[in-house]
Amino acid sequence: MQELTFLSEEPLTFGLSGEIDSQNADEFYTEVIGRYAAHPTDVVFDCAKLEFIDSTTLGTFVKILKHARSDGHALKLRRLQPRLKKLFVICALDTIMEIEG
Repeated sequence: MQELTFLSEEPLTFGLSGEIDSQNADEFYTEVIGRYAAHPTDVVFDCAKLEFIDSTTLGTFVKILKHARSDGHALKLRRLQPRLKKLFVICALDTIMEIEG
């Protein structure tokens, strides 16, 4: 999946780019959880190059968060574009996951 780039293991950091939507959300989830299973730790997404997400992707972030929290870890989103950050705020997801400017 070219929208997801593995960046580092501690914390488990991924770069996101392009579009993640219902067409590729399952693949996104599978790749992230596969890496997470091999090395459970906090999960960080650098979203500087992420251009579009849909409601399926929002749900996928929540699934990843629940998985990480069940092991005592957190999920953090970094550098979300303002219009994408607005989606997380509207859905109150900013209250359950950390979102950095």
